[in-house]
Amino acid sequence: MTLYQPFLDYAIALLQDRLDLSPYPIPSGFEYKENITGKGKRQETVTTTSYGFQSPKLRQIRAAHVQGGNALQVLNFVIFPRLNYDLPFFGGDLVTLPGGHLIALDMQPLFHNEEYQKKYSDPVLPIFQSYQEVLPWGGDFPDEAKQFFSPAFLWTRPQETELVETKVFDVFKEYLQAYLKFVEQAEPVTDEGKLAEIREAHLRYIGYRAEKDPARGMFTRLYGSEWTEEYIHGFLFDLK
Repeated sequence: MTLYQPFLDYAIALLQDRLDLSPYPIPSGFEYKENITGKGKRQETVTTTSYGFQSPKLRQIRAAHVQGGNALQVLNFVIFPRLNYDLPFFGGDLVTLPGGHLIALDMQPLFHNEEYQKKYSDPVLPIFQSYQEVLPWGGDFPDEAKQFFSPAFLWTRPQETELVETKVFDVFKEYLQAYLKFVEQAEPVTDEGKLAEIREAHLRYIGYRAEKDPARGMFTRLYGSEWTEEYIHGFLFDLK
């Protein structure tokens, strides 16, 4: 079972078609990792495969794909713009555990003012709203995390795997296509004050995500604490 492989394949193909992609360096030891988890009939080999790209406007496009059969399926797909653009981050966390599916999808804003929301959130709201009935709100979210999400933050816990394969896949495609439109239209920022604000917003977001990464426990159990911390700080959230 590789539930999220089609998502990853679609994203890479679309990005290669629409952008001038080049490889983003993945530190040695992080491209591929595997371990065996569980016992007896529940034993599964869990593999983690990392992907990294960049483009003229995007500093890092990266994916971590965890495949553990029926025990675990995860795709973490994030795009970080270059620091001379005011683009939001693209964030997709697609998680399947024995207890169900957890789906988080957003274009996470650098700023929370009306002008920024009008530019980057409002165009996505119709997509978000068109899926609300079939992919309803997933429930409580930490208050401290709310500052990092947009009004079009899709957070849902679908019960049926078929919904993930169909509706979640559809909304993932639509969000990514919308994001690439923003990228194509983006103009570089030259104002020094604005550039400083953008960098500060990136560091704030990356600092929070690295500190609160929900995958930390999973990776630590699978691969140990040292590898996990180096992976989180040296690849997943590597801006210093």
